[in-house]
Amino acid sequence: MDIFASDTTDTPLFRLHPIAPETIALARTTGVDAAGHPVAPQTATGGEPLRCCLRNARPGEEMILFGYRPVLPVSPYVETGAVFTHAEPCAGPPASGSYPSDWIGRPQVLRAYDERGWIHPASTLHDGSDLAATVADVLAQPGVVQVHLRNVVYGCINAVATPAN
Repeated sequence: MDIFASDTTDTPLFRLHPIAPETIALARTTGVDAAGHPVAPQTATGGEPLRCCLRNARPGEEMILFGYRPVLPVSPYVETGAVFTHAEPCAGPPASGSYPSDWIGRPQVLRAYDERGWIHPASTLHDGSDLAATVADVLAQPGVVQVHLRNVVYGCINAVATPAN
């Protein structure tokens, strides 16, 4: 999903990626995650970040919790973290072109990576205000090829941002 600075521009700031549907489908159908551990069915209490559609879960929604390994080149920084997705396929993120409204104001770690899959010094902690502009600024740093948006306390990945071009 392309993220734009405003509704009046045709130039996207960056592309925001949910977890690939085929990755989620594999966890759903096999019942195991990237590390070979069982997928855990969950009922949402509300507010859990859903990585399939880039929004917070509503109370009562059926989800799965599983270990996800973001796509990076083989490097010492490859890791697996827990994520929530819908238990059944959903429509995915809206094509709105704006940063997910449920996540505006949510403090996040913006972990930048270079082409080797190594953490880049442009990584930063962000308070959640004007996050789209900050993600674009981090992606604009020389050598940054992707940014993982991560929860501050749990450390799990919310989405991956890449340059729009």
